[in-house]
Amino acid sequence: MGRKKFLIVSAGGKGVRMGGSRPKQFLEFEGVPVLRLTISKFLEAVPDIRVVTVLPESWIPWWKDYCLENNFNCPQVMVAGGITRFHSVKNALAKVPDGAIVAVHDGVRPLISKELIISMFERMEKGSCHGLVPCRPTTDTLKPLHTEVGPDGEKVLALTEGVVLDRSSIYSVQTPQIFLSEELKAAYGQAYDTSFTDDASVASAYGIPLSFCEGERFNIKLTTPEDLELARAIRIVSKTI
Repeated sequence: MGRKKFLIVSAGGKGVRMGGSRPKQFLEFEGVPVLRLTISKFLEAVPDIRVVTVLPESWIPWWKDYCLENNFNCPQVMVAGGITRFHSVKNALAKVPDGAIVAVHDGVRPLISKELIISMFERMEKGSCHGLVPCRPTTDTLKPLHTEVGPDGEKVLALTEGVVLDRSSIYSVQTPQIFLSEELKAAYGQAYDTSFTDDASVASAYGIPLSFCEGERFNIKLTTPEDLELARAIRIVSKTI
């Protein structure tokens, strides 16, 4: 019998850079909250997946009411977010049993394709991966910069001398990041470190070997109002192709 599949949806942030009266995961996108669209992508790809949704504690009642009133019949465990993403995911992992495959995905990446989700789970099920991370090559020219105070007392960006970045070896990392649940839970037993910016960094620090796969150009994270407008434009164009 294969491992059961779990999804941890990381949506515990307040989304202050997006602005607005509600966190970005609850903003409307194509007539529904971003968070609903994100979860729905996984339900379409893996209908029997178990969902653990991490939310700001004060917004859990709102999300419960929304799901009930709008017939979003997704069985899910709701967990209050912690002070950092690390602590939020750790809270959610307490609801995931050992012996499962667990994907951790940003609640504000609603454009992920069903095909990527399916292919990543299939690769994990083959048993050759302990952790699987999607990534994309960097296409921009990269410059190492730092902040310093200029002659007028204002903060400015300045080039960091002696540091060379090779664009061909730099990749941007996306989610979902998928792991064997017992290994990821053990990794999250470590003390928090500021270098833990995603699940891969936590897993790597614990010694879990990572595998990588090609991510998707439009699997973007909605962080600013411009991101939201870009995502809407992408969806409009994709429907005309």
